This record gives sequence, C-alpha cells and structure tokens, in this order.
Amino acid sequence: MNAEKEPWTKIELQIYILLLCANADSVETPKELRVISTHVDEKSFDKIYNEFSKDSEKERLEKIQDAIAVNNFSRKELMDLKRKMHKIFFSDRHFSSMEGHIDKILDNIIY
Repeated sequence: MNAEKEPWTKIELQIYILLLCANADSVETPKELRVISTHVDEKSFDKIYNEFSKDSEKERLEKIQDAIAVNNFSRKELMDLKRKMHKIFFSDRHFSSMEGHIDKILDNIIY
C-alpha cells in the first residue's frame, strides 16, 4: 500500500480478501458480490471494489500482506474470515483448482 494512504480497517481488508476469493477464477459473479456486499456498508464495499478492480494480482497480494501486518486479528476473527472465504469459494457449489491455489496463498499470508 502507498505510504500516503490511510491503512485499511479490518472490514476493508476482509472485503478486499473476499473480492480476491470471488475473482480466483477471473470472474466475480453477481452472487459472489452479493454475498460480500450484504455484510458490509455500501460505501466501504464501493471504495474497496474500485481499488480492487484497478490492481493487478501481484499488487492485490502485496496489499493484503501489508494490511495483515498492521491489523491484529484474533484467532476467532481469522476463523470467521476463513469461513467467509469458503462461503465465496463454494457459492457456485464447485471448488476449482484456481480457488484452491488462492486459498493456499491466502493461508500463507494470513496465518
């Protein structure tokens, strides 16, 4: 993340991570976006979605890694995030190899 930018809140970081999960197969479906947006306020979702849409995959992973370092998540919060990630992955009732790959990368970054 840029030094001049305000660090993400935990909610903003979760939105970004869930968008990465939804985009694992290069397409965010309306159902996946609905699952993410229903649990957060519209302003935060729009802000993060606009940023996410402009970033490359490398930038996305770097931003997540930087944001994880400044947000102290409890074990319970991490388990809840993992549950939400899997809800996105399985929203189409299929866990693709690309989704599995992103899941492993995120496990390495988050834990």
